[in-house]
Amino acid sequence: MRVAIYSRGLDIDQGNPLQILLEELGKYQIEILIYSPLLQQFPLPTSLLQTLSVFQTPEDLDKNIDCMISLGGDGTILDSITLVQHRNIPILGINFGRLGFLASIGREELTMAVDALINRTYVVDKRSLIHLDASEPIFTNAPICLNEFAIHKRDTSPMIKIHTYINGEFLNTYWADGLVVSTPTGSTGYNMSCNGPILFPESSSFVITPVAPHNLTVRSVVIADSSIISFEIEGRTDQFICAMDARREIVDHRIQLAVRKEKFYANLIRLNENSFLSTLRSKLAWGLDKRN
Repeated sequence: MRVAIYSRGLDIDQGNPLQILLEELGKYQIEILIYSPLLQQFPLPTSLLQTLSVFQTPEDLDKNIDCMISLGGDGTILDSITLVQHRNIPILGINFGRLGFLASIGREELTMAVDALINRTYVVDKRSLIHLDASEPIFTNAPICLNEFAIHKRDTSPMIKIHTYINGEFLNTYWADGLVVSTPTGSTGYNMSCNGPILFPESSSFVITPVAPHNLTVRSVVIADSSIISFEIEGRTDQFICAMDARREIVDHRIQLAVRKEKFYANLIRLNENSFLSTLRSKLAWGLDKRN
């Protein structure tokens, strides 16, 4: 078995989780590739270093890797997806962050997660991705996102007009601070904070949600994920923000943008007991009585 390990970086106050993980994997003589900047953060015994290979770019990964282990929060998993891309490598997220909708396996479950990985007693959830097409090159390394694609005005500039089309047919002109197109996975993120609906992962839908719209009768729209959504932007400024998950670029208002469902999926590993409903209940504190 070959396993890749990625992290943006971990809080040193959390000890040395990387060494603990490597020692657990070492019990099974697994071939390990590790994100090279991680080796600069944590001191590791020479005996462990000798068993490791390193990677730094998507090109360093291949389809023969059985799993990528993401150490961090949800943002770390989003990074992992831009590394894995079309290679169909499942991602196991161990939560060293805060909320953890995607990285739902707690750090205290690390040993259990490794056992599940070795024995293949886990579930792989296929999550749809958004692909961006643009008239100018942006996000060229990875024009994909798991949660949402967003258009937003810059800083304190006035609201923008976002002319929006579905399969070439005019939907609406949104006078707003911005617009979010979310996958079912991302519906519990930026979309939810803008009062958009929560979608189940298997719902085969996108949701379009305005950010602070000028017209209060404008609400979220749920559409089939087979649709192509295109945009034209107007505003008093010449630039606006285009974002894919946590990545953002400043683009010219003359750019033409369209988003569609990506041809491949993100494969997220979860333990059998960590269902979407149980994650909703625990992360959003549903059903808990706060009066006592």
